[in-house]
Amino acid sequence: MIVSAVGEPPPPTAVLQAVRALAQGVPIGIPTDTVYGLAVDPFRPGATDRIFEVKRRPRDVSLPLLVSGVDQALDVSTAVPALALQLMEHYWPGPLTIVIPAAPGLGADLGEDELTVGVRSPDHPVPQALCAAAGPLATTSANRHGEPPMTSANEVAETFGDAVPVVLDAGICAGSPSTVVDCTGRDLKLLREGRIPWAELVTFSG
Repeated sequence: MIVSAVGEPPPPTAVLQAVRALAQGVPIGIPTDTVYGLAVDPFRPGATDRIFEVKRRPRDVSLPLLVSGVDQALDVSTAVPALALQLMEHYWPGPLTIVIPAAPGLGADLGEDELTVGVRSPDHPVPQALCAAAGPLATTSANRHGEPPMTSANEVAETFGDAVPVVLDAGICAGSPSTVVDCTGRDLKLLREGRIPWAELVTFSG
């Protein structure tokens, strides 16, 4: 089912339908500031298994979390390096995913890596509203693993069918993917270059 989520903030009825689906442990389709994504509540038993299955993504490729901001990121992490906090304050909301140490006993199923967590606060009203209402969401781009990401709600609905019962539609989302950096070591490490250039991040961290 495609549900219109156009507006800032998005319609409360659209957010409510999505939150209800998340509470049932099923994946939903969401627009972001990059491309369309699939999201689940990783604290619901079995929810993450469903997103790995529908995406055909191996479990050793862990899922990042979308968060509403720095406070939610700190809730799921521990011993966050000062550089990571500086990056959050400077680049969020925006297309930067930051890998930091996960909180012990986090209880979120994100894949096989339980020691770290990738967090991002997206610059889009829909995931912001969902994270505010339902908490951090495990997410991945809306596509089969290894295929190009989808840029419209119709693509998501047609490809995944009943496996993704709610798709929030906010128009075309065709931005570059987020840049992913690892802040768990002594030096900042690039895991994937996206919209934010690595050269800029190196200068920032230096």
